[in-house]
Amino acid sequence: MTNNDPQDTTARPPYRSGFVAVVGRPNVGKSTLINALIGTQIAIASSRPETTRKAIRGVLTLGNAQMVLVDTPGIHRPRTLLGQRLNDVVDESLADSDEIAFLLPADQEIGPGDKRILSRLRSQFATKNADGGFTWKVPLIAIVTKIDELNRTELIDKLIEVNEFAQFADIVPVSALKDDNLREVSNVLVEHLPEGPQMYPAEQISEERPEETIAELIRGAFLEELHDELPHSLAVVVDGIEYPRDNESGQAYDGKARVLVSIYVERDSQKPIIIGHKAEHLVRVKKKLRTAVNRIVGTKAQLDLHVKVAKNWQSDPKKLDRLGF
Repeated sequence: MTNNDPQDTTARPPYRSGFVAVVGRPNVGKSTLINALIGTQIAIASSRPETTRKAIRGVLTLGNAQMVLVDTPGIHRPRTLLGQRLNDVVDESLADSDEIAFLLPADQEIGPGDKRILSRLRSQFATKNADGGFTWKVPLIAIVTKIDELNRTELIDKLIEVNEFAQFADIVPVSALKDDNLREVSNVLVEHLPEGPQMYPAEQISEERPEETIAELIRGAFLEELHDELPHSLAVVVDGIEYPRDNESGQAYDGKARVLVSIYVERDSQKPIIIGHKAEHLVRVKKKLRTAVNRIVGTKAQLDLHVKVAKNWQSDPKKLDRLGF
């Protein structure tokens, strides 16, 4: 029998679902936060700015909600055609958003880059009121990252500064690296999602194809391996995954799959940096990613890494198209 008593508080809350665009300046912790919320690595997290080069969608399924966290490239003034295309990716991601999470690092002043992002968001998602304020069409949530860098007094001052910066629906402090207040971030984001159905299977955690995931893992591994030596113009493309076959029957058999990978730099002089002495960098990256790649491919796999030159690819429209940008 259905209980229609309006005083009944035992009814389950409505299911919520939607897309959350995670925006901010380069290197404010967008990828780190998304990886922490999902519970595994979806996006490359690096101390280098402009690490994320595409809108990577991580799917977080909870008991009462499913949210798709869209890790966008950092919004910045483009210096190359690649930079302009990354900004275009942000525009496309924002267009589909039900909610916006604006990341502001606790250890840095609110600056011109943050103001430029706010202005861009207002032009797309807000209408100006007669009193000079703004009415937002979608919830705008401030997430103050890296709070482990501040003491309590400094954090309070920072939260006051953020509150005065814009008309946020909510402000949540967090340290993704220290796992501090992550659950509250999740709760607040869910609270502001619209009611809607589950969109993806509960076990799915990303929208990325295996080739795209492996390519991003390889680029991330080189970022960690080489630090400041790494050319920013590195691009990685998985050309294909070859599963072993029995020559006579054509059936798959136990053996290693080959993941064919092209690593592109802009100049011949950059190839030795990537390869390393006696191919040491290639060897270390293969070893580091062995387990992750096996899991993605679904069987034991070997990475075939080939370093190639695509001169000035960051500013060449045809090369950008070929490299997937």
